[in-house]
Amino acid sequence: MEAVLVTGGAGFIGSHFVKRLLRAEDVAKVTVLDALTYAGHIENLGEACLDPRLSFVQGNILDAALVDTLVAQHTAVVHFAAESHVDRSFSTASTFLTTNVLGTQTLADAAMRHGVEKFVHVSTDEVYGPLLEGAATEDYPLHPTVPYAAAKAASDLVALSYWHTYGAPVCVTRSSNNYGPNQHPEKIIPLFVTRLLRGEQVTLHDRGQHVRNWLHVEDNCAGVELVLRLGVPGETYNLGGGTDMTSKELTRHLLDLCGATWDSVTYIPDRQANDIRYSMIWDKIASQLGYKPQRDFHEALSDTVEWYRRNPDRWAPLTRNSAATRPRVTLGTAREPQRV
Repeated sequence: MEAVLVTGGAGFIGSHFVKRLLRAEDVAKVTVLDALTYAGHIENLGEACLDPRLSFVQGNILDAALVDTLVAQHTAVVHFAAESHVDRSFSTASTFLTTNVLGTQTLADAAMRHGVEKFVHVSTDEVYGPLLEGAATEDYPLHPTVPYAAAKAASDLVALSYWHTYGAPVCVTRSSNNYGPNQHPEKIIPLFVTRLLRGEQVTLHDRGQHVRNWLHVEDNCAGVELVLRLGVPGETYNLGGGTDMTSKELTRHLLDLCGATWDSVTYIPDRQANDIRYSMIWDKIASQLGYKPQRDFHEALSDTVEWYRRNPDRWAPLTRNSAATRPRVTLGTAREPQRV
């Protein structure tokens, strides 16, 4: 891989992926394109900013001219950039649809036009919708139930249409719930951890019976890299293999790790749309590309809690007003990649 453009590379999963790419000797250039909204922070890139192969561009994937300029300079695109929080999608559905669908179309169009070698579109298991039993393969019908999942399902189909229509080398990955260091405290694990560390209450919807599969962010990034390197154009790959548990079971682990008790937990009515269970089969990427998650859940969750305990300077400012858009950092003109 000579040069890789990573959209959303200053976000949670994207920044972990950028660091992983830079550990590879055959990667000559990595450019991060990120709008630095509330969930994107250049600090997430950490010491990777010292690597001379890394450049940063602050900009929006909806900026067709900027996207065209950047894609033309790279041999591959890995597309993480998206609006990604379910609760936020309830009140700002139009933003989710615009960014996730039209942004993906803008990138895919440029990738097709400039003949990139690989375009990896990163998606979620939520596009399959709730499964009361069984598990979804990559061919399972898409049945999203909330605006966020619907926007991601639509963006998956847009990306894959560029393979079917134009032969663009598109692959799609769909992962289960990610966790790990640097995640924004709007997500359940960092939200609960940061509240419990401050001695505050946490809330569980209904009886805490919703089931999710928890996959460490590094295991997800390993799968995305495999698809980037070895994935077959036109194919979709489920990335699971983490640990299934109810939100109540997850809360019990977090209480233990944070030294809190069930007195810190308040039960509230379930939201109108809250899928009871997600489940995927990930045999395809395991058998075809050799994917195998490496992180033990209990050890990795403990490490994650410890990261939040040691780094309050990273998350405390975000908890003061998590709904606010973070002030943008200007590192130079948006159309010229800046060394960071």
